Amino acid sequence: MIVTRKALPRRTLLRGLGATLALPLLDAMSPALAAAAKPIRRIGYCYIPMGAHITDWTPASPNGPLGELSPALKSLAAVKDHITVLTNLELRNAYPGTHATSNAAFLSAATAKWTESTDYHLATTADQIAAQSIGQATRLPSLELAMDLLSTVGQCDNGYACVYQNNLSWSSPTTPLPAEAHPRVAFERLFGEGGPADARRAELRKDSSLLDWVKEDIARLQNKLGAGDRGKVSQYLDTVREVERRVQKAEAEAATSKLQDLDRPIGVPASYADHARLMFDLQVLALQSDVTRVITFQLARETSTRTYPEIGVPDPHHPLTHNGGDLEKLAKVAKINAFHVSLFAYFLEKLKATPDGDGSLLDHTTYLYGSGMGNADKHDHTNLPILVAGGGRTPGGRHIRYEKAEPLANLHLTLLDRAGVRLDAFADSRGKIKELLSL
Repeated sequence: MIVTRKALPRRTLLRGLGATLALPLLDAMSPALAAAAKPIRRIGYCYIPMGAHITDWTPASPNGPLGELSPALKSLAAVKDHITVLTNLELRNAYPGTHATSNAAFLSAATAKWTESTDYHLATTADQIAAQSIGQATRLPSLELAMDLLSTVGQCDNGYACVYQNNLSWSSPTTPLPAEAHPRVAFERLFGEGGPADARRAELRKDSSLLDWVKEDIARLQNKLGAGDRGKVSQYLDTVREVERRVQKAEAEAATSKLQDLDRPIGVPASYADHARLMFDLQVLALQSDVTRVITFQLARETSTRTYPEIGVPDPHHPLTHNGGDLEKLAKVAKINAFHVSLFAYFLEKLKATPDGDGSLLDHTTYLYGSGMGNADKHDHTNLPILVAGGGRTPGGRHIRYEKAEPLANLHLTLLDRAGVRLDAFADSRGKIKELLSL
């Protein structure tokens, strides 16, 4: 291989009418192999509501190597070596024990002000601390996504304003960042040029492809690239087109449907799993194209009454978690937990299969998956279901089990450090987790 100082700029964009398409990392963007020496650091957070059936979640293995995966985590087998499960982390500042404070404290580890009005107050969340640092190098400092239509206002839970349940990310103690649940709007945020709302709605009705708008730039680029880079670009463009096709398909099906799910934005896939996979695929594209390096994703909402008939659970999720130890209800909760993990496993396998510099996107991306609630039947915030995935600079495939409860803030502090954000403390942290610090 001949290395020269001439290189394609990392910020090379393909432009067309109303579209801007960023590119994945190419060999032509790596003069003197500099990119291989300093891989891009990325961080993401995936939230699940109402804790978990912790017996089915917790690995049987002691502190150390991760042995046989627990029933809830079995779908992670293909990426087991990239997984660390942490047992007995807590959110003390989430008490007095509500769904609102579970969601609010997950990324802030802070106490939410008890109010039903607009004088809400929390703290800047870990993702936004990362965005203020590593996010400034990208077009979107952070990307906030969700699965549910979060239109509720006022009081949602024991005197707490709905804003605490609706938003994971806060850029300041008084500034929540709304999440996007519509795949089309998220797609346009990644690749569109923005514009007035009426113009954006008009674009929703078009059948043309984003790639048609930038095809001239694509042709010019491909003529400048070597064979390896041409293959990478072709694979990336195929993925963009396939995601776009699925977005269009969902919109077409919604247009002909006589029944609308009020909990789901119009124009998203009817199947929860299809919708979730599409939102995960958008995250892969966002990270691959370096449009953003910080992502939050609310896989379901606290107090969600969503049903999951596709896995044999027609009962609403929230009432199932208030089960009083009923074994039949607990089994259904465990099914939902395992289902959510399987969707996250799909995402991790996509990251693992996507080349990035000298490794894969999974090697260069860290994701925290978990909940701000432990046992939803008791509304407690201890022994949270938590796992960390990716970040190839530290060994995975292990279980960190604490005998006494440790603050979730310790993990936030550690993962920020891995992302290159150096802090002495975060919320009620007591130190970093040495096993998870970068090698």
